[in-house]
Parts: sequence; C-alpha cells; structure tokens
Amino acid sequence: MRDAAEEFEELGVKVYGVSLDSVYDLSIFAEEQELNFRLLSDPDGSAAKKYGVLDGKYASRVTFVLDEKGILRHVETKVNVRSHGDDLVSHVKRLRD
Repeated sequence: MRDAAEEFEELGVKVYGVSLDSVYDLSIFAEEQELNFRLLSDPDGSAAKKYGVLDGKYASRVTFVLDEKGILRHVETKVNVRSHGDDLVSHVKRLRD
C-alpha cells in the first residue's frame, strides 16, 4: 500500500489501515515502516466485528473498497502484502471504467 501511495493520490483514493493495536503501537509501527497512510486503532474490535473480520482476539487482513458515498464496492480477502497496493490500484481503475 505504501509503495502505491502516489497512484492512489492521483486516483483520489484515501487509504486507511485499521488494527486492533493501540494508537501508541500503531504510531511506532507506522514510523518503522515509513507508512504514508493513516492507521486507525480499533482496540475493542467493534469495527472489526461490524465488518465481520474479527476472529477471536485477532482481526483478519481484509481490504474494503468504499466509494465516495461510503458504499461498499469490493472486498479483498486474499491479501498479498507484496503486490496488494498495485493490485488494488488496478481494481479501483476497473471499478471506474
């Protein structure tokens, strides 16, 4: 995701990561990984539960694509961290065609 940030920006796409980790842990992780998108903390898992990705005390790695009206357009459950940004850019472009 980090490596595709410029393309996301050109497409007008906002990227957020959501995690069960604390704000403090996420800030350290974001700095270490040089992330260029916001990470949001969901410490009680309420958002993960609402999106159906809470698995016990962990959240599954899933990507949700919402349009500018907040309508869910795509769910990606098989996330390859190496190619995910590029894969998602391609998918967003297909949604717009």
